[in-house]
Amino acid sequence: MKFLRTSLAVLLAAALAGCAGLNTLESDVSTYSKWPVDRKPSTYTFERLPSQQSRAKQQERLEAVARAAVEASGFRPAADPATADVTVQLGARASRMDRSPYDDPLWWRGGLYYSRYGRYPYAGPYYGPYYGPGLRFDTPRYDREVVVLIRDRQSGEPLYEARAENDGNTPGSKDLLAAMFRAAMMDFPSTGVNPRRVAVPLSP
Repeated sequence: MKFLRTSLAVLLAAALAGCAGLNTLESDVSTYSKWPVDRKPSTYTFERLPSQQSRAKQQERLEAVARAAVEASGFRPAADPATADVTVQLGARASRMDRSPYDDPLWWRGGLYYSRYGRYPYAGPYYGPYYGPGLRFDTPRYDREVVVLIRDRQSGEPLYEARAENDGNTPGSKDLLAAMFRAAMMDFPSTGVNPRRVAVPLSP
């Protein structure tokens, strides 16, 4: 009975740790700063490259996802974009990383199996290992990255660049991208070791 209680406690702790992990996203963050020490965050407007202007709806959704992270750093939207103190450019990508079976020296999955008949194809009345082909099911992996570039609006000088990267089994949901932007802007206007691991909750 004592063993059962101990086992249940261990399983519960593992489950809680797993839930915490599911609600936290880790990213490799790199930041580069030329932000003046005495300059305070002020008004901003989003700036779009020509290629982003041609995909206005998609870029609007990206800006909506990143807005909270930008404003959490002290910026506020300019009433008139022409009078904004800085411009903010955003980028995001998710690249599927398809693995070749030859990336794995045992790609044919000739793994170690156990059978009551021993080593295949030999039969025998004992349990033992055998090597044989197995099925391979690869889960797709995606390399994800978001980028924030802040420029002085009047001079066009880049003042702050932040990148957050991670990978996973999906291209990325709205909440996941929002968490990546928060990780990218977490240390603004400072910089640090590049890259560094930053963990943020998936919901603010």
